Amino acid sequence: MKKDNSFFNDVYDVVRQIPAGRATSYGAIAKYLGNNRGARMVGWAMGNSYTREGIPAHRVVNSQGELTAAALFETPTTMQELLESEGVIVRNNKIQNWKTCFWDPEKELS
Repeated sequence: MKKDNSFFNDVYDVVRQIPAGRATSYGAIAKYLGNNRGARMVGWAMGNSYTREGIPAHRVVNSQGELTAAALFETPTTMQELLESEGVIVRNNKIQNWKTCFWDPEKELS
């Protein structure tokens, strides 16, 4: 029996729309997709995407702007390096300009 991955695909569709230099949270994606309590499900979906081409997974962080998935990338610093290459300021594994960097799919995609 084939597993339905429509939720994962919906997550990836949202993530692909996050512009360079911006980031969003697992919870914001879940809320946009109609599951206010689904941040962990988004995290689960993202856990399968870090090595996939075309999904800017480095732009998804926790609700405080922390790079909680950094260890899942090629190296422990890859996530930070990718964000910094887009102009995002990261210190101690946390986006420093989180409020200005935050991309809200509810506002941007509605």
